[in-house]
Amino acid sequence: MTPEEDVVVVGAGTSGAPLAARLADAGRRVLLLEAGADHVEFPADLRDAARMAAAVPGHPANWDLTGVLTEEVTFPVPRGRVAGGSSALNGGYFVRGTRADLDGWAAAGNDLWSYDAVLPSFVRLEADREYGDRPGHGTDGPVPVRRPRHGHPLADALGAAAAELGAPDEPDKNADGAPGWGPVPLNVAGGVRVNTAMAYLSPRRGHPGLTVRGGVLVRRVLVEGGRAVGVETADGVIRAHEVVLSAGAVGSPQLLLLSGIGPADDLRALGLDVVADVPGVGADYTDHPDVYVTWRPARRLPMPRDLHPLHGVLNTPDDLEVLPWLKPFSRVMVPRTSAGVARVLGRPRATLRALRGASLHRLLDTARRRDDLFLGVALQREDSRGRLTLTGPDPGVQPRLEYRYLSTDSDRRRMRQGVRLAAELLRTAAMAPLVAERTGLPDEVLASDRELDRWIRRSLATAVHLAGTARMGPDSDPGAVVDQHLRVRGVEGLRVVDTSVMPTVTSRGPAATAVAIGEWAAELMTE
Repeated sequence: MTPEEDVVVVGAGTSGAPLAARLADAGRRVLLLEAGADHVEFPADLRDAARMAAAVPGHPANWDLTGVLTEEVTFPVPRGRVAGGSSALNGGYFVRGTRADLDGWAAAGNDLWSYDAVLPSFVRLEADREYGDRPGHGTDGPVPVRRPRHGHPLADALGAAAAELGAPDEPDKNADGAPGWGPVPLNVAGGVRVNTAMAYLSPRRGHPGLTVRGGVLVRRVLVEGGRAVGVETADGVIRAHEVVLSAGAVGSPQLLLLSGIGPADDLRALGLDVVADVPGVGADYTDHPDVYVTWRPARRLPMPRDLHPLHGVLNTPDDLEVLPWLKPFSRVMVPRTSAGVARVLGRPRATLRALRGASLHRLLDTARRRDDLFLGVALQREDSRGRLTLTGPDPGVQPRLEYRYLSTDSDRRRMRQGVRLAAELLRTAAMAPLVAERTGLPDEVLASDRELDRWIRRSLATAVHLAGTARMGPDSDPGAVVDQHLRVRGVEGLRVVDTSVMPTVTSRGPAATAVAIGEWAAELMTE
């Protein structure tokens, strides 16, 4: 039978949308499938960059996942179920992976993914307002990149506090400079969160080489004679010459496993036929563990409705990140419009289902301090590794997301360092006039390694920067799922293109790198 499609891309998210768009531009005939809605005009709660309403459990654009962070702590894991993927839900943080990150990938046997090799993709994707005319930046790409221009008393004080502690100035987080304090690059323009569907798909509506279908749930990849020949959806079979999974670091490995591609013993135990024994599928699950150091302002700070919660961020040479928020969660994680509120409140069962098992301590603590401000402390290069596994053969059931956070001494030590650094920022002379008190973290806990470890474990969250569940690597790497052309081992005509393939998660939030992965993969597929 002749394939109906040239390329089927599963997932119109942060990597999938740019991949499909660039393949179509290169003359390929692409069918892009998205489980969520494909909005021609995005609703206000997905456009509003000052809020993250869709990250709240129960929102229809959210997959409502739950992660097991440690043996004691579970936590909601928002992932985008909408064209644009998680770039339609997140805070707009758009910082590239560092040279050390990508050169580390290359050193592991993936020379096509060195920093210098991928840099043209970073340049091509962006329209950088502040630095677009500088080397290593772009001016006319589809994704707007903006840094906060206007001062804010808290942001100014935090910058002075970082300097007081000796942190260097880092005005361009997307340059190849020393880590320090600097403004957060945002994929935001005019207060609008510009997701990848807006940036890549909207300008190509009607493109003869690109068809986008929303509301299509893919159940598995069809493999015949060792070759991917299409996908099975809830509505039937779609055949194709080539299949690309861009369903994210949860969805892509889940689909591989459901298709019989993964650890053979695990697949057989679930009653699934083994198509290819690929032990690395779902392994090496990694993310950025984080905690929030909360504090109460000494005076009322300006918080206009359109104030973006992110302004500046401190990165350290040992890959810690302290990210202050200018607004409390109570003003960020809610829709602005009554229609948006009704959309979430109208699905109480979905909201409660997404919160099942979530840390009671963390939920109560967040509710009690709902109007406090906070510094997010994240470990950007963790040594601990988790695992994604199926709990059954039903594609409608969420896989188990086992993070195994802080399972190494080095991770626990560096997380303590990060929390103490955040507390030190709040104690600086620059911050003293603004800080009434640090809340929820007593001095006696801060002073004791043992007590601080306990506090961190109870307070753990995740930055939701998932990666590594189908990582790339050379033939000599037994844990690699794809080669550096992102071709799945043991199955012809099948690739994975999203953060699943990262050998290690980037030491900055992965959104910008996820877009670059889509851009660069399109180059590799058409060269």
